[in-house]
Amino acid sequence: MTETISVTRRAFVGGSTAAVVSGLTVGFHVPRGGLSAYASAPKSPEVNAWVVVRPDNTVVVRIARSEMGQGTLTGLAQLVAEELECDWSKVTTEYPTPGQNLARDRVWRDYSTGGSRGIRGSHDYVRQGGAAAREMLKQAAASKWGVPAGEIVASNGMLSHKGSGKTATFGELAEAAGKLAPPKDVALKDPKDWKLIGKPVARLDTAPKVDGSQVYGTDIKLDGLLNAAIKACPVFGGKVASFDAATAKSMPGVRHVLPVGEVAVAVVADTWWQAKSALDAVVITWDEGAHKGASSTSFAAVMRDGLTATKDVAVGNSNGDAAAAIAGAARKVEAVYGYPHQNHATLEPMNATALWTADKCEVWCPTQNGEAALAAAAKAAGLPQQKCDVYKVHLGGGFGRRGAFHDYVTQAVLIAKQVPGVPIKMIWSREEDMAQGFYHPVTMAKATGALDDKGNLVALHIRISGQSILASVRPEAVQAGRDPVVFQGLAKDDPQKPTANEHGICYGVPNLLVDHAMRNPHVPPGFWRGVNVNQNAVYLECFMDELAAAAKVDPLEFRMRLLGNQPKAAAVLKAVAEKGGWGKPMADGVQGRGLALLRSFGSYTAAMAEVSVSTAGKLKMHRIVAATDPGYAVNPRLIEMQVEGSFVYGLGAALKQSCTVKDGRIVETNFDTYSPLSFDEMPKVETIVMPSGGWWGGVGEPTIGVAAPAVLNAIAAATGVRIRELPVKDQKLRA
Repeated sequence: MTETISVTRRAFVGGSTAAVVSGLTVGFHVPRGGLSAYASAPKSPEVNAWVVVRPDNTVVVRIARSEMGQGTLTGLAQLVAEELECDWSKVTTEYPTPGQNLARDRVWRDYSTGGSRGIRGSHDYVRQGGAAAREMLKQAAASKWGVPAGEIVASNGMLSHKGSGKTATFGELAEAAGKLAPPKDVALKDPKDWKLIGKPVARLDTAPKVDGSQVYGTDIKLDGLLNAAIKACPVFGGKVASFDAATAKSMPGVRHVLPVGEVAVAVVADTWWQAKSALDAVVITWDEGAHKGASSTSFAAVMRDGLTATKDVAVGNSNGDAAAAIAGAARKVEAVYGYPHQNHATLEPMNATALWTADKCEVWCPTQNGEAALAAAAKAAGLPQQKCDVYKVHLGGGFGRRGAFHDYVTQAVLIAKQVPGVPIKMIWSREEDMAQGFYHPVTMAKATGALDDKGNLVALHIRISGQSILASVRPEAVQAGRDPVVFQGLAKDDPQKPTANEHGICYGVPNLLVDHAMRNPHVPPGFWRGVNVNQNAVYLECFMDELAAAAKVDPLEFRMRLLGNQPKAAAVLKAVAEKGGWGKPMADGVQGRGLALLRSFGSYTAAMAEVSVSTAGKLKMHRIVAATDPGYAVNPRLIEMQVEGSFVYGLGAALKQSCTVKDGRIVETNFDTYSPLSFDEMPKVETIVMPSGGWWGGVGEPTIGVAAPAVLNAIAAATGVRIRELPVKDQKLRA
């Protein structure tokens, strides 16, 4: 691959803003063959589908999952390298394309990166790939040296035979090894023998990000490439009625003004800024459809009705008789909470580069699911998947937006199809990205708890009212009005089977009912980092503090009473309480502490937050202590990074971000009205990684759920003010 850098990434970042797509371009020239094999130099033999070894002993590990900052690339490479017994200092990676996967009978299996499943969903067969390659290299050495393969030792990229003293590098025997039949069912190492897994090795993708050589979707530059800007109807469900392109066509650099399906208009020009400027000059008349009068206020009224509905209610979890227990309790506690629509707001807006001819369609794009991107490209191209391919690049943020949704790929191909043989790079403006999302679902919840005369929780009813993601994205998964994803963090749990339900409620409540009144506004919902545990953890954990206050019991003690058969959940909660100094005097300036506990994405997590609130009502988050038990920890340092990153994302959303709807469209269209957390607002994060073994849990999403309720509980402890409606910026923190 030839790289042509027209400006340094440092200068680019310093001279532009995150709020808009700059007219400047960092150009990375990619020959028409694509990016699929740039990491494998010529004459680099494949040992098997997972491992390529170059003559210089460099090991290229093929990674089907996507890297978007979470560290999956490094973690998966560690898994392969552990079994391969290669020299870690010589490991690099590459993405096989989904087209190659299709042609090879899905040898790399699942390409989807979401639900914190990048490692836990593929650790077994990825390690098998490394183990098989190791055995093939050993067999090649044995055949060359005329000794039994069982006497060959592989270690640190070398093969050796003690009896004869012969040695060889992996690179010297890779070609011969690749000609052998891969063994089946190679025994994997016992965790006690791991040398690389569990170690905080450095990330493999740091250097290219620092020196600016990392290629992102907006960096792609092909021979003859043109740029496209696009604008779709701002009211969901609307379409283009007509457009006047006379002025735009006469503007500098403009090549085409095109319809994109029924809902959008695009301008193709020499540069993206020319395309965007001309698009602003196109006079578009929208047919806004049936939802042009919809608003967040109208949504809220519908959801409030659902809180007390008696019909069309789906049960997600129940035991005992919650209604009867509540009716006969010594004390009843009630609270209503609300959680808004939120945008993924990836720093890199949606983009894709497409090249279409009658015989082939190629797409270069950031995607969380290469196979889904391939399917979208083929459908838009009107070609079979075998005649299409997608060259995946690192993502400048995903958070779920680039997983189940490839509308941006479809648009790029539809534009390219109208300009055959010319590569078209389409980039959304920040405003388009904010207005055309698949948003965190909007919901409310009414929580009702019953206490006996000793302050014990005897019954709990949580009624959720609001949006269902699956009803929109995968309606066939909704059975009898029940969307199982709605109940994440509140579902049934079996502590004896950590993998039975990855989102189970940890507390043992004698009488429990969790149900859902589905209320779907026209705003499209999507899988947003953490999905439904974000709001469900707020509903459950904040209400736990309210119940503890009503019972006049310490919040930690109140929770521990309910965790008798949940030792792993109790362990992470105890860990944050101990490290955070729960029950001990607070540091100067700290006014309140709050706890939160969650079981999600197969892991156990807990957090303790320390905050203060000024007399003017300004919040300061001093510290958050977080504990996570993911079963196995492939790279503890990456887990620490993920915990910190999830708090940046989750706290920014809880404190400052909401998408409101007026006249059927999203109001917040840039970071001036949808502000992320600033550096000075971020608390100190202390992470406890405590893997207990026996199963594989997620890392990227579990801890995001405990951030908001821990802070909200700390605010209540500091001020006596209970925040039940997010974001916090819209609420008063002092009475």
